[in-house]
Amino acid sequence: MGIYLISTPAGWVATAWTGRGLGGLDFPRTSPEEALVSIRGMFVSTGEMPVYEQAGINSPAGALEEKLNRYFQGEEVSFAGIPVDISWCTPFQRQVLEFVRQIAYGELWSYRQVAAAIGRPRAIRAVGGALGENRVPLVIPCHRVVRHDGSPGGFGGGLALKSRLLALEGREPGPGGRYRLTNRAACGNIIDASGL
Repeated sequence: MGIYLISTPAGWVATAWTGRGLGGLDFPRTSPEEALVSIRGMFVSTGEMPVYEQAGINSPAGALEEKLNRYFQGEEVSFAGIPVDISWCTPFQRQVLEFVRQIAYGELWSYRQVAAAIGRPRAIRAVGGALGENRVPLVIPCHRVVRHDGSPGGFGGGLALKSRLLALEGREPGPGGRYRLTNRAACGNIIDASGL
């Protein structure tokens, strides 16, 4: 358990680890001090956690550090092997976050598509609410979910950061700032998303 500060090409990323895995990840900040203040603002209990500026190469934190650095250098990266702690969430939030975690690099889904894929087609706003509670962005890639019309929707790190992350993954908006959704499904499921 502890907080690891990771230097990446995008800035300093603070991560909070529990006995179950990654419990928090903040967006890149300009300094390790700013990153530490930000992650501590996310969680009440982090004030008691030790702080490390170097993760062991064979640790989950070390694996995440390597993946984050590659990701921010523009490489296609999967965070699937990083253990996460989402024990705090409701069953619905867990269902949404576990599904969204499987959306592949460069894919874009709508909140409506996610709701339909988890068998809750009327829960579009609730999907957005669940993603708004995501404490481990990038590892659970909520930035890959947009509105059904292709407009960006919301994002805890701000829309400018969401656009930069999508651009890193080769996704640029088209006319009117709208993104093209991918119609092939993640997670091994194939759905007809054309009407979603």
